[in-house]
Amino acid sequence: MKILLILGCVITFISCTTRTLKTKEGTIKKIEAFKEKQKFVEDSFLHYPGIGDESMRPILSSKINAIANDFKKIASSDKPSKKKYQDAIGVGLKRFSDVYLSVDTEDRERICLYVEELMDIVGLKSSNGQLNDFMYGFQPDEVVSQ
Repeated sequence: MKILLILGCVITFISCTTRTLKTKEGTIKKIEAFKEKQKFVEDSFLHYPGIGDESMRPILSSKINAIANDFKKIASSDKPSKKKYQDAIGVGLKRFSDVYLSVDTEDRERICLYVEELMDIVGLKSSNGQLNDFMYGFQPDEVVSQ
């Protein structure tokens, strides 16, 4: 009985992590529109003052647009999946490693919001904790209270 329960759990886990996310009509156009808009500009609704270091705008914008390109490839593929998008987020966030220390907190938050915007476009509900790791360097459930 335990073996059947474990087998059922494994099958459920595998099917959930590889589930295809159907690409909705207009998704590719929305990704293209996302890439075209100017990024890291002041946004009073988000209380974002605009990029702290103007010389970083093209660098950060390029890295965000690379994530958008990755999402576009996945959305255009035969079997886009939650895992493929989450893997693309991981790869995309690693692209910021060479400039991470040069980016202030507000700009890192804005990077995360851009990724969330892309996630919304494709219908992805979770980054699997990667945005939190990028922003804060840990997962809240990993912190042990003392």
